[in-house]
Amino acid sequence: MDKILILDFGGQYTQLIARRVRELNVYSEIVDYDISAKKIKEKAPKGIILSGGYDSVYIKDSIKPDNEIWELGIPILGICYGFQVMSKENKGKVINDKNSEEYGLTEINLKSSRLFKGFTGNHKCWMSHADSVQKLPDDFKVIASTNKCKIAAAFNDKKNFYGVQFHPEVTQTAFGKKMLKNFLVNICNTKRNWKSDSFIESQVSQIKDTVKNDFVLCAISGGVDSLVAAVLTHKAIKNNLYSVFVNHGLLRKNEVEEVSKTLKKVLGKNVIIEDASELFLSKLKGVTEPEEKRKIIGKTFIEVFENVAKRLGKDFKYLLQGTIYPDIVESGTKFSKTIKSHHNVGGLPEKLGFKLLEPLNKLFKDEVRDVGKKLNIPLEHVNRQPFPGPGLAVRIIGEITKDKIKTLQEADAIYRNMVLEKYKNKKAPWQYFAVLTNAKTVGVVGDNRTYGYTLVLRAVDTVDAMSAQWFKFPLSFLEQISTTICNKIPEINRVAYDITNKPPGTIEWE
Repeated sequence: MDKILILDFGGQYTQLIARRVRELNVYSEIVDYDISAKKIKEKAPKGIILSGGYDSVYIKDSIKPDNEIWELGIPILGICYGFQVMSKENKGKVINDKNSEEYGLTEINLKSSRLFKGFTGNHKCWMSHADSVQKLPDDFKVIASTNKCKIAAAFNDKKNFYGVQFHPEVTQTAFGKKMLKNFLVNICNTKRNWKSDSFIESQVSQIKDTVKNDFVLCAISGGVDSLVAAVLTHKAIKNNLYSVFVNHGLLRKNEVEEVSKTLKKVLGKNVIIEDASELFLSKLKGVTEPEEKRKIIGKTFIEVFENVAKRLGKDFKYLLQGTIYPDIVESGTKFSKTIKSHHNVGGLPEKLGFKLLEPLNKLFKDEVRDVGKKLNIPLEHVNRQPFPGPGLAVRIIGEITKDKIKTLQEADAIYRNMVLEKYKNKKAPWQYFAVLTNAKTVGVVGDNRTYGYTLVLRAVDTVDAMSAQWFKFPLSFLEQISTTICNKIPEINRVAYDITNKPPGTIEWE
């Protein structure tokens, strides 16, 4: 399968570049910026994209790629910082010029080239830069400019090097996807054969080759990621897969019954429902810090899985998890600082009694759903709302208690049911849930003073969970939800609505 390597210089849009390439049916893989030219040759990509980044190429010890990549004979596209480092390393000049700074939507003039084939002239693009290329390397030609930035794009036709100062990967650059398609098809000559079907075939084959005749224990959360991972692996190894759904006491209302029924229907007989709620709650007693919660939950999950494995009397070599790409990004890589440790990534203990099997760890959420559909998983489960592995632990601020869990379960159920009813015949938010804060406020019911919790409602729209926008419910509907919750749940006397996008916030609160 043809692939494109994306060298990550720490830009906020690196994952979007990968998404856009895959949307064009070409497999993309993100690697660290300093990958060796030798390893790049081994991966045999059809093209390389250098991402944006926060550094400045002219400062001492600025980050740069292996100098030998310029001699590999592979087409390279540099985006923003990637363009600047391409210019600097090929003997051009990059400066910080206050007069050429650009942020946001900008008009750009595109000249005739293979990169801009089919859409030359004036267009809108997204800029985000203080530094800019002042002098191009030899044999480079300018192919785009703005009022402030005279060298907004350039290329070296002999070497197939292209650089753009703007961000083609964001939706605000309307021609961005067409430009990327030109790079992939006309310049890199890739075959556009990255599809769900090919992914399923390759992963089933890879799982068979990896696992052979060994047994696999699957960590099932009830969400779409772990379910798709389980069905995909079951397709490869059949009854050598045992799926364990752990009730950690932090699930939504009626979740145990609903998920148990689904799992047995989709995965057959090797499904174990394990009640470990008391164990988890005892471990979390008194804990308030979010990262500590996640890590305790991750370690306790492993403890439960190890106990189940012993009880079953099987020699389980592998632990299957539904880890997806955003989990890895948010848990921290070389250039993406830890946002929050996902229990199945940053929350795992250093010494693990299993080898990890993570067949979905290169996929985004929408790609996982597409794979689920191709695996014939019923749509109501494929399109089920995401639910974090740590469950309500990351939706209860402060210490977790049984009373708080019960309060949140009831409030969350009211909220979700009201949204489902209102949006049953139209597009509902991608994800919506309630958060129980640790803040208590004074209220009044009749003539009596109350002192209850503040509940926050969250609803977002997104495609891949890497970025998200808050969902704009009608104010009258939010008022109706607030009134219903406060009337039915005496422990809550105030309801707020979260209107924060991602970034700067995350979708979950903790």
